[in-house]
Amino acid sequence: MTTSPLAEKPASDNGPSAGAVTAVLAFGGIVVALMQTLVVPLISELPALLHASTADATWVITATLLSGAVTTPVVGRLGDMFGKRRMLLASLGMLVIGSVVSAFSDSLAPMVVGRALQGCAMGVIPLGISIMRDELPPEKLGAAMALMSSSLGVGGALGLPGAALLAQHANWHALFWVSAGLGAAVLALVLVFVPESRVRSGGRFDLVGGVGLTAGLLCLLLAASKGADWGWASGSTGGLFAAGVVIVLVWGWWELRSAQPLVDLRTTVDRQVLLTNLASIMVGFAMFGMSLVLPQLLQMPKATGYGLGQTMLVAGLCLAPAGLVMMVVAALSAKVTAAFGPKVSLMIGAAVIATGYGLGIVLMGAVWQLILVAAVIGAGIGFAFGSMPALIVAAVPRSETASANGLNALMRAIGTSVASAVLGVVLAHMTTDFGGHALPSEAGFRTAMGIGGGAAIGALLLTAFLPGRRANGLATAPDDESASEKPTAEERSPAQDATARHGADGA
Repeated sequence: MTTSPLAEKPASDNGPSAGAVTAVLAFGGIVVALMQTLVVPLISELPALLHASTADATWVITATLLSGAVTTPVVGRLGDMFGKRRMLLASLGMLVIGSVVSAFSDSLAPMVVGRALQGCAMGVIPLGISIMRDELPPEKLGAAMALMSSSLGVGGALGLPGAALLAQHANWHALFWVSAGLGAAVLALVLVFVPESRVRSGGRFDLVGGVGLTAGLLCLLLAASKGADWGWASGSTGGLFAAGVVIVLVWGWWELRSAQPLVDLRTTVDRQVLLTNLASIMVGFAMFGMSLVLPQLLQMPKATGYGLGQTMLVAGLCLAPAGLVMMVVAALSAKVTAAFGPKVSLMIGAAVIATGYGLGIVLMGAVWQLILVAAVIGAGIGFAFGSMPALIVAAVPRSETASANGLNALMRAIGTSVASAVLGVVLAHMTTDFGGHALPSEAGFRTAMGIGGGAAIGALLLTAFLPGRRANGLATAPDDESASEKPTAEERSPAQDATARHGADGA
């Protein structure tokens, strides 16, 4: 058997307390999310530091994005098959190794390798959510998953001022030594406090599906990330987009024919899973929009008439309250979810994000105003991210929790990539001349905020079509019958799999 009734026991009954498991996993999520903003304070200096051109230096950021997007669903599937804690430790190990490689780097190639390895750790968040589902008691599961999910936004918001402070007062290599130390600390804590789940899906890894998904995502995300540098009408950008679409279509055909697919596409088209993933793209877009627009506006020269003339450090500190608000609101999101269902929480989150961007369009004249805007948007993100795991978990079998949440994390990453491309184009084309240099105009910033608010409204509309209160019973997801009565993945026929996965659709 691949599962055991013991897997249903809460952590506090046999080992570390539920609070310790939650704290360690959430800390791990925050540390992994820090990698997103780790090098932001160095962007302007990277070409000189790495002896590279400006265009080539952007690979230091692009490599992390691509590796994280590609490995997250793959690591989630491997966790479901071979052990979530095992894959969690492997992911954290790659973060530590990547940090050390980057810390020793003084040229572009090893730095890109190190940053790609850091990105491979993004699977920690969906793996953590899956472990929580298997190990925590039902009354603590909602709040724990909400905190774990929101750690992506929390880490990103808190990482910017921390990285800016280190970069300003220490050698830039210290950024990576600190990240290596944090990764090693999380790895040690996981070894001590986090048990290995006994819930396994078994089966064989879909190598063809893994290669196909990797190739398709690399083509699409690379085109979206580098399109502004290469030119959106260039052959390279168009060719990658076309190749990505073809590869993804062929990959989908393969997955539908595979007995043990990397991603069960029949589950992903379940209305609850599909609409949650589409809303995740929109919320990911809105989250990155805040990180892209507000720091630039804060650092724009005061002489422009609309810039606030702040340093990178101050700009980062202005976004830090948003991260703290996300952490607090995640707990509130769990309470709203328990009372009214995750659909309501996600709708509240999307509405609050849209309100924050609406405020940003009219409140741009003072530092405190942008702090308020960031805090409101952060509150909405905390609500939205906190509700997404509940929606996913309630719609998929327990043995597919990590891979399903990994796919949801991928949707957020796609949202951030699209935001970078779209808002980058807006700010690059809506400019004003300042001392012979083209800077984003006030109208450009307002337009970017309007687009961010529009993405939030899109998430709100998608969420309105979700099923009602289906996800309240987090502990009793579609296949949570007694393990002793269930056939393993190897024993089930494809027809039984389909029945098990969709049996709750009418609930």
